[in-house]
Amino acid sequence: MKKLYPDAASALAGVVKNGQTVAVGGFGLCGIPEALIAALRDSGVQGLTAISNNAGVDGFGLGQLLNTRQIKKMIASYVGENKEFERQYLAGELELEFTPQGTLAEKLRAGGAGIPAFFTRTGVGTLVAEGKELREFDGETYVMEKSLVADVSLVKAWKADPVGNLIYRKTARNFNPNVAMAGKTTIVEVEELVGIGELDPDAIHTPGIFVHRIVVNANPEKRIEQRTVRAQ
Repeated sequence: MKKLYPDAASALAGVVKNGQTVAVGGFGLCGIPEALIAALRDSGVQGLTAISNNAGVDGFGLGQLLNTRQIKKMIASYVGENKEFERQYLAGELELEFTPQGTLAEKLRAGGAGIPAFFTRTGVGTLVAEGKELREFDGETYVMEKSLVADVSLVKAWKADPVGNLIYRKTARNFNPNVAMAGKTTIVEVEELVGIGELDPDAIHTPGIFVHRIVVNANPEKRIEQRTVRAQ
């Protein structure tokens, strides 16, 4: 099965559609699939539900899809860096499902592992638990959280081989392994493609079984959300 595509647009072609749920890796702007997000914007698909730790910043990352009104709902744990997100949400133009960060990671991991739901103490007694099943274990109350499975997952990795085995680089790993597992179709943007057998099997973070398409972006922009320097 050929997994390598010449560019991000062709990697998305025939996969992304209106109304889909799309999971996107990254934490802030670290480890986001920049080229795939831009190609998703350019595809023009509408009515997306986006699962991501955050919503990018104004004009970059998932913020681009907010500007074009392609996202109708966000499932996220942090959205404080995006003024357009705030505007749309407060105006009732954007749905939001807030999820604690660790719970979001586990919902994606569980979805990829075929686990439909799990119990956690996180969120008990807060708005997070409203409308959800509560159950007591060993004298403690837990809330049931349903797992997440995306129609399409967009992932950023450092290295890949042609069959899709992936290695992430340092903190850019973040949500990407869980997002990769949770996608019915997983498309990966990598900085370096190596030959089969060149990756140390013990160093592989995501096995190729989870990966369907690969595109190389050797020179990503890698923006920084906020840069603070010492006054001279």
